[in-house]
Amino acid sequence: MSLQSALEQLAAHRIKNTRASQDVFRNGLLVLQKKGLKKLGDDGKSFHYTCQNVTHKLLRLPAGWTFLEQLTLASIDVGRLDIADQCLQLIADKFPNSPRVDCLTGIRIEATESPETALKYYAEILEADSANAGIWKRRISVLRRTGKVEKAVNELVQFLDTFYTDVEGWLELADIYASCNQYEHSLQALTHVLLLTPQNPFYMLQAAETAYTAEDFPLAIKMFLTVVDMTDGDDSEQLLQESTPLGITVRAWFGVKLCARRIAQNTNMKSPSNTSLPKKVELLDELATERLRVAYSSSGQKGEIAKGRQEVFAWVAAPLA
Repeated sequence: MSLQSALEQLAAHRIKNTRASQDVFRNGLLVLQKKGLKKLGDDGKSFHYTCQNVTHKLLRLPAGWTFLEQLTLASIDVGRLDIADQCLQLIADKFPNSPRVDCLTGIRIEATESPETALKYYAEILEADSANAGIWKRRISVLRRTGKVEKAVNELVQFLDTFYTDVEGWLELADIYASCNQYEHSLQALTHVLLLTPQNPFYMLQAAETAYTAEDFPLAIKMFLTVVDMTDGDDSEQLLQESTPLGITVRAWFGVKLCARRIAQNTNMKSPSNTSLPKKVELLDELATERLRVAYSSSGQKGEIAKGRQEVFAWVAAPLA
Protein backbone atom coordinates (compact mmCIF):
# COMPACT_ATOMS: atom_id res chain seq x y z
CA MET A 1 0.00 0.00 0.00
CA SER A 2 1.26 3.49 -0.84
CA LEU A 3 1.82 6.15 1.78
CA GLN A 4 -0.88 8.36 0.26
CA SER A 5 -3.46 5.56 0.41
CA ALA A 6 -2.61 4.86 4.03
CA LEU A 7 -3.00 8.53 4.93
CA GLU A 8 -6.32 8.76 3.12
CA GLN A 9 -7.71 5.70 4.90
CA LEU A 10 -6.62 7.04 8.27
CA ALA A 11 -8.29 10.38 7.53
CA ALA A 12 -11.46 8.62 6.39
CA HIS A 13 -11.66 6.67 9.67
CA ARG A 14 -11.43 9.90 11.63
CA ILE A 15 -14.09 11.63 9.54
CA LYS A 16 -16.46 8.68 9.94
CA ASN A 17 -15.51 8.32 13.62
CA THR A 18 -14.86 4.59 13.24
CA ARG A 19 -12.50 2.75 15.57
CA ALA A 20 -11.23 0.02 13.18
CA SER A 21 -8.16 -0.52 15.35
CA GLN A 22 -6.56 -3.24 13.23
CA ASP A 23 -6.81 -1.21 10.05
CA VAL A 24 -5.71 2.01 11.76
CA PHE A 25 -2.69 0.30 13.30
CA ARG A 26 -1.65 -1.33 10.02
CA ASN A 27 -1.86 1.93 8.08
CA GLY A 28 -0.43 4.00 10.91
CA LEU A 29 2.58 1.74 11.26
CA LEU A 30 3.18 2.09 7.54
CA VAL A 31 3.16 5.88 7.90
CA LEU A 32 5.73 5.69 10.69
CA GLN A 33 7.96 3.26 8.82
CA LYS A 34 7.93 5.41 5.68
CA LYS A 35 8.53 8.54 7.75
CA GLY A 36 5.30 10.07 6.54
CA LEU A 37 4.69 11.97 9.75
CA LYS A 38 6.47 15.05 8.42
CA LYS A 39 4.11 15.21 5.46
CA LEU A 40 1.13 15.76 7.74
CA GLY A 41 2.33 18.91 9.44
CA ASP A 42 0.22 20.84 11.92
CA ASP A 43 -2.50 22.15 9.64
CA GLY A 44 -3.32 19.09 7.57
CA LYS A 45 -3.62 18.71 3.81
CA SER A 46 -6.69 18.72 1.61
CA PHE A 47 -7.64 15.92 -0.76
CA HIS A 48 -10.64 14.20 -2.33
CA TYR A 49 -11.66 10.85 -0.87
CA THR A 50 -12.74 8.22 -3.40
CA CYS A 51 -14.62 5.08 -2.36
CA GLN A 52 -16.13 2.57 -4.79
CA ASN A 53 -15.44 4.90 -7.73
CA VAL A 54 -17.37 7.73 -6.05
CA THR A 55 -15.56 10.92 -5.08
CA HIS A 56 -16.84 12.32 -1.80
CA LYS A 57 -16.58 15.77 -0.29
CA LEU A 58 -13.23 17.39 0.42
CA LEU A 59 -11.63 16.00 3.55
CA ARG A 60 -8.50 16.99 5.39
CA LEU A 61 -5.66 14.72 6.33
CA PRO A 62 -5.22 14.69 10.08
CA ALA A 63 -2.49 16.87 11.50
CA GLY A 64 0.56 15.03 12.75
CA TRP A 65 -0.43 15.07 16.41
CA THR A 66 -4.01 14.00 15.57
CA PHE A 67 -2.66 11.06 13.62
CA LEU A 68 -0.41 10.10 16.54
CA GLU A 69 -3.38 10.23 18.92
CA GLN A 70 -5.33 7.98 16.57
CA LEU A 71 -2.45 5.52 16.29
CA THR A 72 -1.89 5.54 20.06
CA LEU A 73 -5.43 4.35 20.76
CA ALA A 74 -5.30 1.75 17.99
CA SER A 75 -1.95 0.43 19.26
CA ILE A 76 -3.36 0.02 22.76
CA ASP A 77 -6.39 -1.81 21.33
CA VAL A 78 -4.26 -4.33 19.43
CA GLY A 79 -1.74 -4.79 22.24
CA ARG A 80 1.24 -3.06 20.60
CA LEU A 81 2.12 -1.01 23.64
CA ASP A 82 5.61 -0.30 22.32
CA ILE A 83 4.17 1.69 19.42
CA ALA A 84 1.63 3.32 21.74
CA ASP A 85 4.39 4.48 24.07
CA GLN A 86 6.40 5.82 21.13
CA CYS A 87 3.46 7.85 19.83
CA LEU A 88 2.44 9.03 23.28
CA GLN A 89 5.93 10.30 23.99
CA LEU A 90 5.98 12.31 20.76
CA ILE A 91 2.62 13.88 21.62
CA ALA A 92 3.66 14.64 25.20
CA ASP A 93 6.87 16.31 24.01
CA LYS A 94 4.91 18.52 21.64
CA PHE A 95 2.01 19.31 23.99
CA PRO A 96 3.21 19.15 27.60
CA ASN A 97 0.49 19.47 30.26
CA SER A 98 -2.25 18.97 27.67
CA PRO A 99 -5.57 17.54 29.00
CA ARG A 100 -5.75 15.25 25.96
CA VAL A 101 -2.29 13.91 26.71
CA ASP A 102 -3.36 13.31 30.31
CA CYS A 103 -6.35 11.34 29.05
CA LEU A 104 -4.22 9.26 26.68
CA THR A 105 -1.78 8.55 29.49
CA GLY A 106 -4.66 7.38 31.66
CA ILE A 107 -5.88 5.01 28.96
CA ARG A 108 -2.34 3.68 28.65
CA ILE A 109 -2.26 3.09 32.42
CA GLU A 110 -5.59 1.26 32.26
CA ALA A 111 -4.12 -1.13 29.68
CA THR A 112 -1.46 -2.58 32.00
CA GLU A 113 -1.93 -1.29 35.54
CA SER A 114 -4.57 -2.10 38.14
CA PRO A 115 -7.85 -0.14 38.24
CA GLU A 116 -6.78 1.34 41.57
CA THR A 117 -3.66 2.80 39.95
CA ALA A 118 -5.72 4.34 37.16
CA LEU A 119 -8.27 5.76 39.62
CA LYS A 120 -5.47 7.28 41.69
CA TYR A 121 -3.99 8.87 38.58
CA TYR A 122 -7.36 10.33 37.57
CA ALA A 123 -8.06 11.56 41.10
CA GLU A 124 -4.77 13.46 41.19
CA ILE A 125 -5.53 15.21 37.91
CA LEU A 126 -9.09 16.08 38.95
CA GLU A 127 -7.84 17.50 42.21
CA ALA A 128 -5.72 19.95 40.23
CA ASP A 129 -8.32 20.56 37.50
CA SER A 130 -11.89 19.56 38.35
CA ALA A 131 -13.10 20.82 34.95
CA ASN A 132 -11.21 18.16 33.00
CA ALA A 133 -14.20 16.45 31.43
CA GLY A 134 -12.20 13.75 29.63
CA ILE A 135 -10.47 12.59 32.80
CA TRP A 136 -13.72 12.66 34.73
CA LYS A 137 -15.41 10.42 32.16
CA ARG A 138 -12.48 7.98 32.14
CA ARG A 139 -12.71 7.74 35.93
CA ILE A 140 -16.44 6.98 35.71
CA SER A 141 -15.71 4.32 33.09
CA VAL A 142 -13.19 2.59 35.36
CA LEU A 143 -15.59 2.69 38.31
CA ARG A 144 -18.34 1.05 36.28
CA ARG A 145 -16.03 -1.55 34.77
CA THR A 146 -14.84 -2.61 38.20
CA GLY A 147 -18.38 -3.10 39.50
CA LYS A 148 -18.57 0.08 41.60
CA VAL A 149 -21.86 1.00 39.99
CA GLU A 150 -23.27 3.13 42.80
CA LYS A 151 -20.12 5.22 42.97
CA ALA A 152 -20.06 5.50 39.19
CA VAL A 153 -23.64 6.81 39.21
CA ASN A 154 -22.84 9.36 41.92
CA GLU A 155 -19.79 10.56 39.99
CA LEU A 156 -21.78 10.72 36.75
CA VAL A 157 -24.57 12.74 38.36
CA GLN A 158 -22.00 15.23 39.67
CA PHE A 159 -20.40 15.32 36.23
CA LEU A 160 -23.74 16.10 34.55
CA ASP A 161 -24.47 18.81 37.09
CA THR A 162 -21.33 20.49 35.79
CA PHE A 163 -21.54 19.51 32.12
CA TYR A 164 -25.28 19.33 31.54
CA THR A 165 -25.03 19.41 27.73
CA ASP A 166 -22.86 16.28 27.56
CA VAL A 167 -25.20 13.92 25.66
CA GLU A 168 -22.85 10.95 26.01
CA GLY A 169 -22.96 11.38 29.78
CA TRP A 170 -26.76 11.22 29.88
CA LEU A 171 -26.75 8.19 27.59
CA GLU A 172 -24.24 6.48 29.87
CA LEU A 173 -26.39 7.24 32.91
CA ALA A 174 -29.45 5.85 31.12
CA ASP A 175 -27.53 2.71 30.20
CA ILE A 176 -26.33 2.17 33.77
CA TYR A 177 -29.86 2.48 35.14
CA ALA A 178 -31.20 0.13 32.45
CA SER A 179 -28.52 -2.45 33.28
CA CYS A 180 -29.77 -2.34 36.87
CA ASN A 181 -33.41 -2.77 35.75
CA GLN A 182 -34.24 0.76 36.90
CA TYR A 183 -36.05 1.67 33.72
CA GLU A 184 -37.96 4.65 35.09
CA HIS A 185 -34.68 6.29 36.10
CA SER A 186 -33.23 5.36 32.73
CA LEU A 187 -36.16 7.04 31.00
CA GLN A 188 -35.64 10.17 33.09
CA ALA A 189 -32.03 10.35 31.90
CA LEU A 190 -33.16 9.90 28.30
CA THR A 191 -35.59 12.81 28.61
CA HIS A 192 -32.55 15.05 29.07
CA VAL A 193 -31.04 13.54 25.93
CA LEU A 194 -34.22 14.39 24.03
CA LEU A 195 -34.12 17.96 25.32
CA LEU A 196 -30.56 18.33 24.07
CA THR A 197 -31.05 16.50 20.74
CA PRO A 198 -34.76 16.73 19.89
CA GLN A 199 -34.27 15.89 16.20
CA ASN A 200 -32.47 12.57 16.68
CA PRO A 201 -34.92 9.71 15.93
CA PHE A 202 -32.57 7.04 17.31
CA TYR A 203 -32.63 8.59 20.78
CA MET A 204 -36.39 8.96 20.56
CA LEU A 205 -36.64 5.27 19.66
CA GLN A 206 -34.42 4.34 22.62
CA ALA A 207 -36.65 6.37 24.92
CA ALA A 208 -39.77 4.74 23.46
CA GLU A 209 -38.41 1.23 24.00
CA THR A 210 -37.34 2.14 27.54
CA ALA A 211 -40.83 3.48 28.28
CA TYR A 212 -42.30 0.23 26.95
CA THR A 213 -39.99 -1.83 29.18
CA ALA A 214 -41.01 0.36 32.12
CA GLU A 215 -44.64 -0.53 31.22
CA ASP A 216 -45.58 3.07 30.48
CA PHE A 217 -47.42 2.04 27.33
CA PRO A 218 -49.29 5.34 26.67
CA LEU A 219 -46.00 7.24 26.71
CA ALA A 220 -44.27 4.54 24.68
CA ILE A 221 -46.82 4.54 21.86
CA LYS A 222 -46.67 8.32 21.71
CA MET A 223 -42.89 8.18 21.34
CA PHE A 224 -43.01 5.38 18.77
CA LEU A 225 -45.41 7.47 16.67
CA THR A 226 -43.04 10.41 16.99
CA VAL A 227 -40.24 8.24 15.58
CA VAL A 228 -42.49 7.36 12.64
CA ASP A 229 -43.26 11.02 12.09
CA MET A 230 -39.54 11.87 12.17
CA THR A 231 -38.36 9.12 9.83
CA ASP A 232 -41.18 8.42 7.36
CA GLY A 233 -40.71 10.89 4.52
CA ASP A 234 -43.85 9.88 2.61
CA ASP A 235 -46.48 10.67 5.21
CA SER A 236 -49.04 12.42 3.00
CA GLU A 237 -52.33 10.63 2.43
CA GLN A 238 -51.80 10.11 -1.30
CA LEU A 239 -48.36 8.60 -0.79
CA LEU A 240 -49.05 6.58 2.34
CA GLN A 241 -50.15 3.50 0.44
CA GLU A 242 -47.13 3.66 -1.89
CA SER A 243 -44.42 4.34 0.67
CA THR A 244 -42.43 1.50 2.18
CA PRO A 245 -41.27 1.74 5.81
CA LEU A 246 -37.55 1.14 6.19
CA GLY A 247 -34.93 1.03 8.93
CA ILE A 248 -35.96 2.24 12.35
CA THR A 249 -39.38 3.21 11.00
CA VAL A 250 -40.22 -0.50 10.84
CA ARG A 251 -39.00 -0.95 14.40
CA ALA A 252 -41.18 1.97 15.50
CA TRP A 253 -44.25 0.42 13.85
CA PHE A 254 -43.53 -2.81 15.74
CA GLY A 255 -43.53 -0.71 18.90
CA VAL A 256 -46.85 0.87 17.99
CA LYS A 257 -48.33 -2.58 17.39
CA LEU A 258 -47.06 -3.94 20.72
CA CYS A 259 -48.28 -0.93 22.68
CA ALA A 260 -51.70 -1.00 21.01
CA ARG A 261 -52.17 -4.61 22.07
CA ARG A 262 -51.16 -3.93 25.67
CA ILE A 263 -53.43 -0.90 25.90
CA ALA A 264 -56.37 -2.83 24.35
CA GLN A 265 -55.98 -5.48 27.04
CA ASN A 266 -56.43 -2.87 29.77
CA THR A 267 -58.21 0.31 28.72
CA ASN A 268 -58.13 1.60 32.29
CA MET A 269 -54.38 1.40 32.76
CA LYS A 270 -52.59 4.26 34.46
CA SER A 271 -49.52 5.86 32.98
CA PRO A 272 -46.62 6.46 35.41
CA SER A 273 -45.91 9.65 33.46
CA ASN A 274 -49.61 10.64 33.44
CA THR A 275 -49.71 10.36 29.66
CA SER A 276 -53.25 10.10 28.39
CA LEU A 277 -54.35 6.98 26.53
CA PRO A 278 -54.79 7.24 22.75
CA LYS A 279 -58.46 7.60 21.81
CA LYS A 280 -58.46 5.29 18.79
CA VAL A 281 -56.25 2.35 19.67
CA GLU A 282 -57.99 0.08 17.15
CA LEU A 283 -57.20 2.41 14.27
CA LEU A 284 -53.57 2.70 15.36
CA ASP A 285 -53.36 -1.08 15.50
CA GLU A 286 -54.81 -1.38 12.01
CA LEU A 287 -52.41 1.22 10.66
CA ALA A 288 -49.41 -0.50 12.27
CA THR A 289 -50.56 -3.82 10.80
CA GLU A 290 -50.85 -2.31 7.32
CA ARG A 291 -47.44 -0.62 7.55
CA LEU A 292 -45.71 -3.81 8.70
CA ARG A 293 -47.37 -5.80 5.93
CA VAL A 294 -46.05 -3.30 3.39
CA ALA A 295 -42.57 -3.41 4.88
CA TYR A 296 -42.39 -7.19 4.73
CA SER A 297 -44.03 -7.41 1.30
CA SER A 298 -41.40 -5.26 -0.42
CA SER A 299 -39.28 -6.72 -3.22
CA GLY A 300 -35.91 -6.14 -4.82
CA GLN A 301 -33.26 -4.40 -2.77
CA LYS A 302 -35.78 -3.58 -0.07
CA GLY A 303 -36.68 -7.24 0.15
CA GLU A 304 -33.95 -8.07 2.67
CA ILE A 305 -36.41 -7.14 5.38
CA ALA A 306 -38.92 -9.58 3.90
CA LYS A 307 -37.14 -12.54 5.47
CA GLY A 308 -39.53 -14.16 7.95
CA ARG A 309 -42.55 -12.45 6.42
CA GLN A 310 -44.86 -15.39 7.08
CA GLU A 311 -44.16 -15.24 10.81
CA VAL A 312 -44.73 -11.49 10.82
CA PHE A 313 -47.96 -11.79 8.85
CA ALA A 314 -49.24 -14.41 11.27
CA TRP A 315 -48.34 -12.24 14.27
CA VAL A 316 -49.95 -9.03 13.01
CA ALA A 317 -53.09 -10.93 12.02
CA ALA A 318 -53.71 -12.08 15.59
CA PRO A 319 -56.72 -10.53 17.36
CA LEU A 320 -56.09 -7.21 19.10
CA ALA A 321 -57.29 -8.32 22.51
